[in-house]
Amino acid sequence: MSRSDKSHPLTKTQARQIWLHAQRLDTRAPFGDGPAATGAAVEHLGYVQIDTINVVERSHHHILWSRIPGYRRADLRQAQSVDKTVFEYWTHALSYVPTKDLRFFIPAMKRHRREGHKWLASVKPADLRKVMRLIRQGGALTIRDIDDDVLVDKEHLWASRKPSKRALQLAFYQGQLTISERNGMLKTYELTTRHFGWNKPPKGASARETTAYLLDRALRAQGVVSLDSICHLDAPSKAPVRRLIEARVRRGELVPVALEGAGKQEHWAQPATLEAGTDAISELVHILSPFDPLIIQRKRTHLFFDYEHRFEAYVPREKRVFGYFALPVLVGDSIVAALDLKTDRKDRKLLVQKWSWVGVGAKKGARKELKRRIEEELHRFERFQLGE
Repeated sequence: MSRSDKSHPLTKTQARQIWLHAQRLDTRAPFGDGPAATGAAVEHLGYVQIDTINVVERSHHHILWSRIPGYRRADLRQAQSVDKTVFEYWTHALSYVPTKDLRFFIPAMKRHRREGHKWLASVKPADLRKVMRLIRQGGALTIRDIDDDVLVDKEHLWASRKPSKRALQLAFYQGQLTISERNGMLKTYELTTRHFGWNKPPKGASARETTAYLLDRALRAQGVVSLDSICHLDAPSKAPVRRLIEARVRRGELVPVALEGAGKQEHWAQPATLEAGTDAISELVHILSPFDPLIIQRKRTHLFFDYEHRFEAYVPREKRVFGYFALPVLVGDSIVAALDLKTDRKDRKLLVQKWSWVGVGAKKGARKELKRRIEEELHRFERFQLGE
């Protein structure tokens, strides 16, 4: 029997609708409002990526706003610093992660204690002891509270010249410190045990439990999954995840999916996901961050939406197609435009640097109504950009 004979056929339209529902982009306020909605959104998505670029609002706030219409930046601070339902750590990138999932990251923290960190190999033990002593004795601090560093050369473009900052970062990766508060990109570091009120850290997850966590997180937030989408930028996890998938297929807990246009790339879904079918296409408009979970895996986005996003912040100006920081625009289940936006905070307005039509948006007959609806959402986006 060929793979296509035993696989559940799925059109791109069906796959898009399943993914959009899993991402909660087919409902206006899927998590409700207020600080609790922020914790619920991070818990459902599994992670919310953090990025430093602030041409428009930074990605973590933007991703949450896309799913929580009444989102306020203070809600994320409440979740991180007061309720402590989310914490920061590395997934495929630096991200907000549900605190209930922290034990799945403890093995990585222990590994960094044993082996160090490839980006921070030059950290001196004396610098690490220094920052840990300062925080133990004086409480949480930011890098601005340490003013006696002798600057050193950078090891790479994004490295710091401050030895104390590198030491803080290493202690963070090791799990000794956590980020208890964030103001813009200024991080406050605190002892992890003190921040969470632990006498000792929770027990780390086993390798088997971590593999199941990766698969279950992807199934919840993606609906239809592939090895690449489950293990984004995490190739070592692919072999154990594949073995778990094969075991679940044998037990009938997962179904192979023959996704239109996917070729030999294998996909899977839970039977309940496929049996639920897809609802009528939502007509919501979303201006998405390029770091949104729907966009960050470029090949997957291209496969599902026939849209190839270009992140051009580091591309020479003359070679840019969409612009410095283009934001994809989702209307219903189609990506119809890419808008290069910039927030002029001094004059308090949102600037459209470039408007590129893509996909069905490139068809002139549909543009007038699409443009009207997108402009309505741009006004809402502008209010979010300029709000407190």
